[in-house]
Amino acid sequence: MEAVVASAPGKVLLTGGYLILERPNAGLVLSTNSRFFAIVKPLYHQLKPDSWAWGWTDVKLTSPQLSRESLYKLSLKNLSLEYVSSSDSKNPFVEQAVQYCVAAARATVDKNKKDSLEKLLLQGLDITILGSNDFYSYRNQIEARGLPLTPDALAALPPFASITFNAEESNGENCKPEVAKTGLGSSAAMTTAVVAALLHYLRVVDLSSVIEDHQHEKYTADLDLVHVIAQTAHCIAQGKVGSGFDVSSAVYGSQRYVRFSPEVLSSAQVAVKGTPLQEVVLEILKGTWDHERTKFSLPPLMTLLLGEPGTGGSSTPSMVGAVKKWQKADPQKSLETWRKLSEANSALETQLSTLRKLAEQHWDEYEGLIKSCSILKSEKWIQQAAKPNQEAIIKALLGPRDAMLRIRYHMHQMGEAAGVPIEPESQTSLLDATMNMEGVLLAGVPGAGGFDAVFAVTLGDSGSNVANSWSSFNVLALLVREDPHGVSLESADPRTKEITSSISSVHIE
Repeated sequence: MEAVVASAPGKVLLTGGYLILERPNAGLVLSTNSRFFAIVKPLYHQLKPDSWAWGWTDVKLTSPQLSRESLYKLSLKNLSLEYVSSSDSKNPFVEQAVQYCVAAARATVDKNKKDSLEKLLLQGLDITILGSNDFYSYRNQIEARGLPLTPDALAALPPFASITFNAEESNGENCKPEVAKTGLGSSAAMTTAVVAALLHYLRVVDLSSVIEDHQHEKYTADLDLVHVIAQTAHCIAQGKVGSGFDVSSAVYGSQRYVRFSPEVLSSAQVAVKGTPLQEVVLEILKGTWDHERTKFSLPPLMTLLLGEPGTGGSSTPSMVGAVKKWQKADPQKSLETWRKLSEANSALETQLSTLRKLAEQHWDEYEGLIKSCSILKSEKWIQQAAKPNQEAIIKALLGPRDAMLRIRYHMHQMGEAAGVPIEPESQTSLLDATMNMEGVLLAGVPGAGGFDAVFAVTLGDSGSNVANSWSSFNVLALLVREDPHGVSLESADPRTKEITSSISSVHIE
C-alpha cells in the first residue's frame, strides 16, 4: 500500500463572527493557500503469521515541526486508543480522527472488503502531520535574527519550519507552553487532513477525482462523509460543538456557511459513556446534517491580505463565553446588536456578489477601474467614473466599505458590552489607517476578533504597498492568500516538493 497524502486549507472568517454560532445566521469564510498535510502509510509491510489473533494494532503519530512522536495501541475490538509512549503531549484531534475513521470504515465496509480492511488495520497506521508556516507565528524568530518584519523574511524561512512556543507566564499559571498561532484554524485543517487521508487509505472514500469533478454525485457523497467525520472528531476533541465553519471550509473550500443543528452530534457526545463507536458513527451518518453552504469567493482582481500584529493571539472560547453571558444578561440590547450586525453582514455579501456580476458583464471597464482605484485612496474613486457602467462599479466598490464600517462598529459595541476586546483600541487605529491606504477595499478583524490577526482586501497590485506600510505599524504581513479549494489528495510528501515551492513563494503578489 502506497502512502496517502491529503491536505486541507486554513480559513479566514470575513463576516459572521459570533452570529455564525446560531442558525440561521450566515458567515462568509475564505479558504487559504496555507494547508495542513497528513501522510498515512502502513507501519509494517510484513504481517506476522499470528497477526489474525491480535486484539490490538499499533498507531504512530509524528509531528516533525514540534519534534514529537507518539505511539498508541488501537483496540481492534472497541476501537479505543491507548497511549504507549510519547515525547510529552497528546493530540486529541488526531486521536479522535483515528478512532472515528476506523469506526466509519468498519461501519460502512462491504462484506467482501472486510478482510482487506482488517489486514490494513493489522499493518498499523503511520501518520505524519505537517502545517504550512502560515498557521504559526514566526515573528520572534524574524525579530531575533534582526530581520525586518516583511513577507520576504517569512518567505526565506524553510518550509514546515520548527514551531516555537509562547513564553510561559512568570506567575506559573500557564504551565503548558502554548504554540504561537496566527488564527487560521490549524486544528480544523489538521483534523480534516487526517480524516481525509485515513478514509482514503482505508478505502472508505475515493478522493482521487477531487480536483477534476466538483459537481459529481459520488464525489459529493465522499466529501460529505469526510465532512461529517471531521466535524465529529473536531467537536469531540474540543469538548464542545462549535459552529463548524472552519471544518466545513477545510473540506469544501471558500463558502457562505450556515451552521448545522448541534443535536446531530448528541449521540457522539453521549458515546463517551461507552456506546460502541461503530453504532455511534452509523447514527451520526444517518443524522440530519442541515448546514448550508453556497459557493462564495472574492470578486476578481482582489487579494486577501493577512497581518499579524504581534500581540500573540486571543482565546476564542473565552471571548465567545463572555458574549454568550452578555446575551443572557441583556437579551433586548444584544438582539438589537445582532440584528444590525446581521444586516451589515448581508449588505457586505450582496455588494461583493454585485461586484462579481459587474465583473462578468463589463469586464473591460471593471478591470480598468480596479487598476486606477488600486493606486488611489477611496475618497478619490468616484472621480474615476465617467459612464453609467463605471458609476455602478464604483458604487459597488464603495458599498462593501460602508458595510464593513458598520460591521466593525457593532462588533466593537458588542465587545464593549460583553467586556472583551473584539476590536481592541490598538486594532481600531491600525484598521482605520489600513482602510485609508491606497487601493484598500476593506479591513477588519477576522472571526471572533481579538489580537490574533487583521485582514485587508486589496485591489489589483496594491497589496505589496499595504504590506510595506503594515511593517511600519509593527504588523507582519503573512504570505497567506485566498484559495477557494477545499480538501485534496496530494501526489507526494510536501517536503519533497519544498525546493520548487519555496522558490515560487518568494514572489509576492
